[in-house]
Amino acid sequence: MRYVAFLCGLVLILTCSAGAQVNPGSSFLLRSPAPAWAAAAPALSAPAASPQGVYGVLQSYNWQAYAGYTFLRFYEIPGVAGNMNGLNFSVVYYPHTGRLGLDGEFAAAFASQSGVNTKFALGMGGARYRLPGPRELEAWIHGLAGGSHFLPQTAFGSTSAFAFEVGGGIDLTPRGKRLGYRLQADMVGTRYFGTHQYSPKISFGLVYKL
Repeated sequence: MRYVAFLCGLVLILTCSAGAQVNPGSSFLLRSPAPAWAAAAPALSAPAASPQGVYGVLQSYNWQAYAGYTFLRFYEIPGVAGNMNGLNFSVVYYPHTGRLGLDGEFAAAFASQSGVNTKFALGMGGARYRLPGPRELEAWIHGLAGGSHFLPQTAFGSTSAFAFEVGGGIDLTPRGKRLGYRLQADMVGTRYFGTHQYSPKISFGLVYKL
């Protein structure tokens, strides 16, 4: 009887050991730990945006100073005209580098007629407007008014008279430079010797922007 009880206990122990094996369908899943290098690897970031390009900007100038040669065909009286040569100077200011500016001009021309030296001078102020276009090639128009002086004294009137000038020109300035070239053409109106004069004037020279 004692041996029978011993065998029954042994069978019960073996049965419990077999039921204790892990069920393959169990909900507890074994997971492998992440490798150490994965934790130490830095996070990947989005690529940095490429730097924007920087483009050069042409500088604008408020002031323009001009000096050059001038030729004046002065129509003194009907049927009498003289060719005069001289110098032309001007200063222009553009407020806030705009298109409309303040213009001041002085010109002096000389000639010899019938053995007599003649002199003609202009001093005027007014407005100038530069037309849209490339900055290297600047076209403009202007209108000026002021006074004039003509010598020698004659018996036909005063040596001074009101004067006005209308015309325009072109400035050629190389890119990135301050010094350029100017060509201009104008019509000068005066009144001497009891008659009106409408005299063409051309000038060319150097313009400096500052």
